Amino acid sequence: MRVRTPRQTRLASRRGTMRLMRMLPRSSLPSDPFRVRPAIVLGIVSATAAAAFFVSPVAAHGVAPTEPPTLQDLLLGWTFEPLPTLGILAALAWWTWAVRRVNALHPSNRVPGRRTAAFVGGMLAIAFALLSGIDQYDTTLFSIHMVQHVLLTLVAAPLIALSAPVTLILRVAAPATRKRWILPVLHSRVLRFLAFPVVAWVLFAGAMWVSHFSPLFDAALENPLIHDFEHAIYLVTALLFWWPAVALDPAPWRMSHPARALYVFLQMTQNTFLSVVILNAQTVLYPHYATVQRSWGPTPLEDQQIAAAFMWVVGDMLFLAASFAILVGWSRAETEATERTDRRAAEEMAAIRVREARLAARLGHDPAAADRAPDGQPGTGVSR
Repeated sequence: MRVRTPRQTRLASRRGTMRLMRMLPRSSLPSDPFRVRPAIVLGIVSATAAAAFFVSPVAAHGVAPTEPPTLQDLLLGWTFEPLPTLGILAALAWWTWAVRRVNALHPSNRVPGRRTAAFVGGMLAIAFALLSGIDQYDTTLFSIHMVQHVLLTLVAAPLIALSAPVTLILRVAAPATRKRWILPVLHSRVLRFLAFPVVAWVLFAGAMWVSHFSPLFDAALENPLIHDFEHAIYLVTALLFWWPAVALDPAPWRMSHPARALYVFLQMTQNTFLSVVILNAQTVLYPHYATVQRSWGPTPLEDQQIAAAFMWVVGDMLFLAASFAILVGWSRAETEATERTDRRAAEEMAAIRVREARLAARLGHDPAAADRAPDGQPGTGVSR
């Protein structure tokens, strides 16, 4: 893989952003700030509500339900906490508005439906993790808690990345807003540092190890605010990790398909190692689970082993699926590149044959033949 210098990387990033900007005619989007005020307000409300759900109270902390969880309880036992519910609904409302606006302004270049499906899927995964029956048992069973974390980091985060939200924000924003606010953030040093693939990889892996082998995890089980802070860390670091892996949005750094596949595969290996470490622990790692009083279900140590096994098997399956998808994308990209090369070579060869035929006709002193193409059709009448 060719290594770029920092300057070449910055220039490539800006060129990629400018290519996207050329897709947006200035005449098609309003430049009057008063005309985009409702959009800005809606975006601020959505972002505020989406961030606020992380500090919402979490039900049943420290209190074990009297009955073991059933599949029906986990799937249908929803509790619509106000802030997370409003945050998810606001995000969905903003996405719907933005997609409709872009499609109306650019009917020939609409937002792909699969991106909307990915975004809705990501929001549903967050809703299942934070609002369904899973949330009612996460502080009672470590195995249920692990399901919650996998939903946030390995389902919701990659789906949101696949929806290309940055691209949609750039397309729906007015030119002045893009220039003044969005592009400076995308080109800022802080974001360049956080989005650097090695940094993003380490941040995600570090969040997993530090949270599971520090007092943070047990404190999160006792304190709702710390619990929500932990969820925020998981989701943010997961989004940073999947951003360069998916590579659909403009980003400060780009990786080739082989590098992206290796990037995801290496994250899978650390997930496996972390799972094995937890699985082989001979004692309960988190005192909270050992002290929860319940008369049903597995012992705390058995529950811990179930959680580790789920993290290992399901986590690795999701990482392998992502790696396979990247390899499929690589194959398609190579096929398209080969087809473009073949078309260009065929066009060049056809032009060469035309010139050869005209040259042969001139050398044979046949003015009429010199003005005909090789297929017998009239030529251009211009001598080469």
